[in-house]
Amino acid sequence: MSDELLIRETLGSVVRLTMNAPARLNSLSDAMLAELKTAFTALAADRSARVVILRGAGKAFCAGHDLKEMQAAREGDDKGAAYFADLFARCAQVMQMIPALPQPVIAEAHGIATAAGCQLVASCDMAVAAEGTRFGVNGVNIGLFCSTPMVALTRNVPRKVAFEMLTTGEFIDAARAREVGLVNRVVPHEALEAETLRLAETVAAKLTAAVRIGKRAFYDQAGLSLAEAYDHAGRVMVDNMLWRDTDEGIAAFLEKRKPDWA
Repeated sequence: MSDELLIRETLGSVVRLTMNAPARLNSLSDAMLAELKTAFTALAADRSARVVILRGAGKAFCAGHDLKEMQAAREGDDKGAAYFADLFARCAQVMQMIPALPQPVIAEAHGIATAAGCQLVASCDMAVAAEGTRFGVNGVNIGLFCSTPMVALTRNVPRKVAFEMLTTGEFIDAARAREVGLVNRVVPHEALEAETLRLAETVAAKLTAAVRIGKRAFYDQAGLSLAEAYDHAGRVMVDNMLWRDTDEGIAAFLEKRKPDWA
């Protein structure tokens, strides 16, 4: 494994990002957050990347914030208030970059995804988990309620499920995570990489422009009233219908042939 903190691989039209700090369970240290921000900034302008996979090296996906780094920040006169405010703002920015990316982002989760690591899974557009993976927002167990991970979690799972996780600090397993909507698929550990890549390649094979406009519309309509959402989605579909490639896609379907999207 490379010494790079975040490894980028290009697999055809799929980009795979591997958080590479296994000794620290790929914690979201200052350096890791900076690497993710840089990678996401580059991907936002990358026309060749159609889908992104995010995963962790070693035995865990991500264990959340680096607690040793956070404790070391308490030494100042403000007991770390300025650092903590900056840390959570930087983390929130990285999390929000994921749904803002034009490409769908798939989390490839294994081992554990705790606190901000669970937030990272919840922030991705889709997630595939290995059997045995555990998910938790466990900060309450050490006296730190997972308030920022709560934001992404409550936008993925039912409120009562989220509240129970947040207040008990208990883990849910991969099967339960799929049941409540935190992950899309659960597979044997040995099939995790292949199944995640297969899902990514399936999405990557679709008309790129349609997926990109669809992802943006997906998140835009979610915050609107029902009537506003239909108005917005209707305008998006009108624009989409007028594309040459959409005309070709429909014609190909009716003529029972593959579309020419070259």
